[in-house]
Amino acid sequence: MSEDCLFCRIAAGDVPAHKVYEDDDILAFLDLHPIRPGHTLVIPKAHHVWFEDLPEPLATAVTTCAQRLARRMKRLYGVERVAMFYTGIHVPHAHAHVVPMHHVHDVSSGAYLADGLEGYSLPPQLPAEEMAAIAGELRAGLGAA
Repeated sequence: MSEDCLFCRIAAGDVPAHKVYEDDDILAFLDLHPIRPGHTLVIPKAHHVWFEDLPEPLATAVTTCAQRLARRMKRLYGVERVAMFYTGIHVPHAHAHVVPMHHVHDVSSGAYLADGLEGYSLPPQLPAEEMAAIAGELRAGLGAA
């Protein structure tokens, strides 16, 4: 654990999160600034800055969780596809984004370009009650949390 890493602090339970799934090695929780409701982050509990640094079994665990989330999101939201990607832009801790895609451009950079090509705008944050409800819906189909 890195003391100054936000995701390490979330994994340790020091910072609250709307958890969707948790086991000994990984944690999935809702993104505070979702592209779409249900946008979930899947992180290793151990601190790894880059996804390519993840030991293969840990990367497999993250991907397996993301696949399970995608199947749940397709049923829950009636979407044809779910995106899964690593970015690592804002928090230096490997994390996968799992996003139900309601529109073909949901995961394009256009969602963040309200301030032009050189700017960056976060999507609006959902109210805590809505996030709690979404986390509960996703959690219901995944097992242990």
